[in-house]
Amino acid sequence: MDLRQLRYFVTVAEELHFGRAARRLAMTQPPLSQQIQALEEEIGVQLFARTRRSVALTPAGQQWLPEVRRVLADAAALPGLAQRLARGEAGTLSLAFVSTADYGILPDLLRRFRARHPNVQLQLREATSDIQLEALMDGGIDAGLVIRPQLPAMPHGVAYLPLVREPLVLAVPQGWRPDGSAGAADGTEPGVSLKEAAHEPLIIFPRRSAPAFYDIITGCYAREGLTPVIAQEAIQMQTIVSLVSAGMGVALVPASLCNLRRTGVSYLPLRGAGPDIETGLVWREAGADSVSPVLRSFIEIAGALAAAMTLTQNAGITPGTEPGAQLGTAAAATHLTDAA
Repeated sequence: MDLRQLRYFVTVAEELHFGRAARRLAMTQPPLSQQIQALEEEIGVQLFARTRRSVALTPAGQQWLPEVRRVLADAAALPGLAQRLARGEAGTLSLAFVSTADYGILPDLLRRFRARHPNVQLQLREATSDIQLEALMDGGIDAGLVIRPQLPAMPHGVAYLPLVREPLVLAVPQGWRPDGSAGAADGTEPGVSLKEAAHEPLIIFPRRSAPAFYDIITGCYAREGLTPVIAQEAIQMQTIVSLVSAGMGVALVPASLCNLRRTGVSYLPLRGAGPDIETGLVWREAGADSVSPVLRSFIEIAGALAAAMTLTQNAGITPGTEPGAQLGTAAAATHLTDAA
């Protein structure tokens, strides 16, 4: 059974006359009759009831007709679909992201991508950086927004594009003061040193779930000669902030979390040169011809957005979607390996 036979079937079903159907198909009647008979024999179903004077669809033929029309319509659309896929105008993109990106670069990135590719289906999932890298190498996702570890330890075969750099701030219960100093992170306060908050219980991601972020935070304490008093662990950033609001402790979070306007929480800038958190885009490194057009476009959009955010920061204008954050990027992707 092939598409040609299906077209013959539809034409005969519409004409209910082999002679007229043959003329529409620019062929003679005997080959058409033979093709219909061969089709019926192949599927084991009689599609037409024939007499010397008439041709009619059998009940099975009547119900089969709309299905065949759908198949032919789908087949006719395949060349156009292939062309749209090649141009990145159709298809799917599976993207994972760390929870911190949800309060920073992710919303604007998705808006820009959807504006350019409204017919591409986005499959989104939240995951920690290490889970994303595993899924990336297993083919479970096309790309991911991850927190870069302090050491360049991306797996071999992973391409990486830096997107956003931002400082850590201290999330504290509203009204918390170290010896009556500091205040809300509104850009006018001197902030707080980590030593002033070292005695406070710390709320943090468990290392097994987010090793890169965990190491960055504990590294902050280690550089100050401090040992954090870890009181609670949570695997969602909004849960960490909620526990701070409940007075369970303090947390070091990326400055973009200031966008999470949770009642009962203040965000205090840290005094001194603390480490920045870098969020970047990862995807499987491959030749230019192996990267799908959709993914290639997403990478370009992410790079352009990151460059625009850098220009805004360099101009001294605080981006409206990133209060308190210091943003930066590299203009090109870098490939990081364990040996780097």
